[in-house]
Amino acid sequence: MARLKIILMYPNFKWIDKWENRTMWQLHPYNLCLLSAMIEQKYDVKIVDANIDNLAKEEFIELIKAEKPDIICVSVLTNEYSESGLIAAKIAKEINPNIKLIFGGVAARSDPEPIIKCQYIDFVIFGEGEYVLKELCDHFNGDTELPKKGILYKKEDKIINLGRADFIKNLDEIPFPSYHKVDFMKYATKIQRESVDRPRDIPYAHILTSRGCPFNCCFCQVGTISGKIPRCRSPENIIAEIEGLIKDYGIKALILDDDNLLINRDRAKKIFELMIKKDFKLKWIAIALAAYKLDEELIDLMKLSGCQYVDIAIESGVERVLKDIIHKPVNLEYAKRMSHKIKEVGIDLAANFVIGFPGETWDEIRQTIKFAEELDADYTKIFIATPFPNTELYRLAKEKGYLKNDYGKAVWAEGYIETEEFRPQDLKILRAYEWDRLNFSNPKKKKKIAKMMDISESRLNEIRKETLKEISP
Repeated sequence: MARLKIILMYPNFKWIDKWENRTMWQLHPYNLCLLSAMIEQKYDVKIVDANIDNLAKEEFIELIKAEKPDIICVSVLTNEYSESGLIAAKIAKEINPNIKLIFGGVAARSDPEPIIKCQYIDFVIFGEGEYVLKELCDHFNGDTELPKKGILYKKEDKIINLGRADFIKNLDEIPFPSYHKVDFMKYATKIQRESVDRPRDIPYAHILTSRGCPFNCCFCQVGTISGKIPRCRSPENIIAEIEGLIKDYGIKALILDDDNLLINRDRAKKIFELMIKKDFKLKWIAIALAAYKLDEELIDLMKLSGCQYVDIAIESGVERVLKDIIHKPVNLEYAKRMSHKIKEVGIDLAANFVIGFPGETWDEIRQTIKFAEELDADYTKIFIATPFPNTELYRLAKEKGYLKNDYGKAVWAEGYIETEEFRPQDLKILRAYEWDRLNFSNPKKKKKIAKMMDISESRLNEIRKETLKEISP
């Protein structure tokens, strides 16, 4: 019996008309390579990244005709890109209606019902996909029944929802990503965009050390996607993966893509201590760290272990907004102290703020900008609150009648919430000009940001002009 041929893929986000000239996302193949590691011993697996390769639809058609897969598994990062996965499914089914189309990823975990309604999708994986995908493939191979949990499918024109898959308790049991299935250096040497979040050297890799979040930030999907109970890989397991990446690919830098790197202080401390002991000399960065989980000893260890840059999530400069609307346990004075310590030891610092929540006043939005100015991070990011499906923010905005009628059609950065206090265009203008003022009014800071982004000051000025130009009518 011939082995099943399976394609694991990211679709090209530019297949969506509104993203054709705007999207900058180029995903690391971490998730696809994790899935491959679960099934490649038994099945013929090919990874297709139509996004990084910028495959035209015609090229994807030719690929499907040449490969003749039995199963295609489409993974999509976020809800606004779901349509690209549906386009991939349509193309494949029109070539061969017998191909099994499985849809997974963050979009499927957070809002699976609209996806399974698509006539071209056979199954949606609802929850963490490593074991569910393996069970599905074994079912198609004739070895097992359908999974008992974790999928949606259609039967006699009815949608069958078997519920979310159980969260994987022991993450150390999952094999390391199968990077041999891709041209790893294509990802490891490519900086996807000019950003302070860039890796600090090449080649580089991404690592995820935990899943789940116990906090209840109103705008966040992580609790829905990964659960409220944090599950952490052991320090030894993480170090073993890093050692493999150094040995196999010579990586010089890491991006720790974690929502809760510091959720367990003793674990975080041991990770940093092992990195120091192993003398990896890796330049690593962490995105969206919880400021309230930092302390001076951890910051010192982070610096000694090679940390070059952290991005801390503060969100608001107003205690009421943090407590009553966002539900984030940030102590603003403590955040200031930790920010000062981070800069003092020589780690580059960015700080995240979000404006435009239902119930937030215009004066409170201005107070957040004032706090950001007082914090004086090396770089300040300002986001507009975005009501993703199945979040408290979405439910609140809809309940109050604040959700714009074109929700889901506009570009996310332009905002969807309109209240008695502000309109989306007000937030868009404020965000752009305050971002420019906070980051570039001081020539010394401007020079520092150019260095953080690894670009010239003249190129930085071009980015500023392009950004401000976007808010023009």
